[in-house]
Amino acid sequence: MKFSKVPEATIRRLSTYARYLEVLEEKGEAVVSSAQLASDCGVNAAQVRKDLAYFGEFGIRGVGYYIKDLYDDIKTILGLNREWRMAIIGIGNLGASLLLYKDFLEQHYKIVAAFDINPSVVVGRVSEKTGKPVEILHPDQLKEVAKDRKIDIAIITTPPSEAQKVADQIAESNIKGILNFTPTLIKVSKGTVVKNVYFTTVLDNVAYLLQSKRR
Repeated sequence: MKFSKVPEATIRRLSTYARYLEVLEEKGEAVVSSAQLASDCGVNAAQVRKDLAYFGEFGIRGVGYYIKDLYDDIKTILGLNREWRMAIIGIGNLGASLLLYKDFLEQHYKIVAAFDINPSVVVGRVSEKTGKPVEILHPDQLKEVAKDRKIDIAIITTPPSEAQKVADQIAESNIKGILNFTPTLIKVSKGTVVKNVYFTTVLDNVAYLLQSKRR
């Protein structure tokens, strides 16, 4: 599916709807109203309908949404009806935490490779899933490994000074998706999707909302 001019905020809300619908489905629920979906996801019913309207018609007037059907539709829209293969580059504290995060696979993401400029530094870390030491490779192997393991997304958790160099290696490896956890704005070629995750930006938002309540 390809849709144009969809606000990023809508995509973020779709992800929230999907997680909520997943919980309802696990509870054995069959139908949810737009009002309930909106209330429990922190928006209003009109916003839910507007978000979904970008992608077609959903739900039945007077009934609501069939949970399984809407959940499946949103997963298809978000590309969560397939497995996305990922690599983490930079196995410091954050990289190691992501590497051992056991819920990735439940959300259709699978870490298939890990890289660090000093592989010996993290030898001995143990996977919670297999109970075996995690294989750490050198970034110079990225191009070969990316092709062999069909990597879709690279997560950068290196020191800021290394971020652009790593981004260049990712581009040379033909990996088209990057999630950048460093505070460095990296430059990539056209056709590569980059999302920057800055914790302080989210904290700034929380601080603003707290401050605004005091005015």
